[in-house]
Amino acid sequence: MGINLWDPAHLDLGAALITALLLGVVHGITPDEHTWPITFSYAVGGYSTRAGLRAGALFSFSFIVQRALASELAWLGLAHWMGLKGLDYALYIPVGLLMLFGGMLMARQRHAVHLHLFGHCDEPALMQAADASLRGQGARDTRARKLAGWMPAVHGFVAGWGFGAFALILYTTLAPAMPSAWWGWVPGALFGLGTALVQVLAGALFGRIAARRSLPPEAIRAVALTTATRTLIWGGLAYAGAGALGLLLPRLREFGIVTGLHVHNLDHLGVPFMLAVGVVLGVGLTTLITETRHWQKRLRNATAAPVMAPGAAKE
Repeated sequence: MGINLWDPAHLDLGAALITALLLGVVHGITPDEHTWPITFSYAVGGYSTRAGLRAGALFSFSFIVQRALASELAWLGLAHWMGLKGLDYALYIPVGLLMLFGGMLMARQRHAVHLHLFGHCDEPALMQAADASLRGQGARDTRARKLAGWMPAVHGFVAGWGFGAFALILYTTLAPAMPSAWWGWVPGALFGLGTALVQVLAGALFGRIAARRSLPPEAIRAVALTTATRTLIWGGLAYAGAGALGLLLPRLREFGIVTGLHVHNLDHLGVPFMLAVGVVLGVGLTTLITETRHWQKRLRNATAAPVMAPGAAKE
């Protein structure tokens, strides 16, 4: 049974289902503006492999639900509504606003971090004020952390309504190949499952990267939350700005570099690719590296400086 992931056509039931799953895996691997930046941001913000795994799983589960629903709608003949010109750019605006909101939740947690190094406060003059602030912010920090923990699920459902090359194949070829409405949702669910397999593993990897920084737990948390905050806020601004420009300047949608690669998302490098790579690499990884170096330097300085007993006179 030949499977053509680039241009599948005239598929029987079995071939259509296998194609949907494999396309989902490829979609999860290739840089995509609706998956990688979001998974990276929330997974790193969890600063552990387990939290990263959870972020990837939440995003992926809601993405599966969305794709299954859209696939059923496509079987019922509503796919043309999802192919309206400018839909992707219109979607960038709510996705960007959601990222900004998630970034503010991460920022609230970051501001509540009070770092102690090797048994003493790294900033003694601010110790009492910081402790008082933490007591007042503890409840709000907990609420923000819980809300941020569920944001990947919201993002997964909203971002899934994008209409790119993969969605075009899913909604116009694979879903209509199903024998009845009872099967209409299955290609979308399998596509989402294929994407989920990659995104869950990616989330765990991003969380592990954030945790393995050769730093004490408090510093790891500070680095992770700073990285997640900047990625979500700058990413949100970039998405919302790109969405607005795409709607105002339709020619922007045609901008891109043709690579000749027969892999969807990599055959044409346009604004979506730049958003995915620019947010994750340009902001996320850069912040992760620079913040790690910053805290490593602070640790070296803290261990090199003599620790004076409280009230001891300076010579």
